[in-house]
Amino acid sequence: MKSSHPLRVGLFGIGLEAYWPQFEGLKPRLEGYLSQVAGKIARPGVEICNLGLIDSPEKAMEAGHAMRRADVDIIFLYVTTYALSSTVLPVVQRAKVPVIILNLQPVAAMDYKTFNKMGDRTKMTGEWLAHCGACPVPEIANAFNRARIGFHQVTGTLQPGDPAWKEIDDWI
Repeated sequence: MKSSHPLRVGLFGIGLEAYWPQFEGLKPRLEGYLSQVAGKIARPGVEICNLGLIDSPEKAMEAGHAMRRADVDIIFLYVTTYALSSTVLPVVQRAKVPVIILNLQPVAAMDYKTFNKMGDRTKMTGEWLAHCGACPVPEIANAFNRARIGFHQVTGTLQPGDPAWKEIDDWI
């Protein structure tokens, strides 16, 4: 039996506020990745509560309240880059709904030939941070386990045709 109510999907990405002034272009790039995810999960019968990039404990608390107000049915946490568990836990703790950790890299592998030619360590670090979504996944999983928050993980890439999208579709 199909519900007459839309599925309310909470979506957010994560990062560290301290990164944005250090690494030019990183935040908009990650926001672009998050927009790709939002576009892929958008469909008739689905309302998306996209809270954008959560990058501080204060924003995480605000986002947690926003998820409750939106009465979401499921939360997709897109791990866009490294972040602290304190920027994740408050968002999902109070919702008490299924949480899906999206461990989706922008591409299957970095272009190390181009990366190694960059020559500027700051630019290289910013580029690496745009590809290191998998780095905090174990920390987040451990924090969820300690807090007794159930979760599932989907691993893949943002690329069309990646099997991860079928898995994500199954949750929707």
